[in-house]
Parts: sequence; structure tokens; C-alpha cells
Amino acid sequence: MEPIVITLAQERDTKNTIRYAEVEGDRGTAVGTLYLQKWAAAQLGRPATIRVSIEAVAD
Repeated sequence: MEPIVITLAQERDTKNTIRYAEVEGDRGTAVGTLYLQKWAAAQLGRPATIRVSIEAVAD
């Protein structure tokens, strides 16, 4: 099965996180919003846009 790949754009900062909102595609939203810890965003260079891949893990 192919992974779901979504793009999220920075929406706003909170105290310890950055809130990213999904950029809607043809199929609507899969996640909606995602909160990324500021330390993790700093390791990525505090990007304005991120890409997330979601895939099933076989048991």
C-alpha cells in the first residue's frame, strides 16, 4: 500500500510548539493540524512548510 504524503504550512507558534495546518489537496485533509516541538523544528531549520509521510507498519 502506498503511503499518504501530506504537506503542512506553519500556522502559528505556541509556548513550546509550532502548529502546522495541512494544505488541502484533491482528497481533503488527512490530518488537519500537527504540533511539532520547537526543538524538533529547530533541527530542521524552522521550516515554514513540512512534508509528512504516513504508512502502515506490518505486524
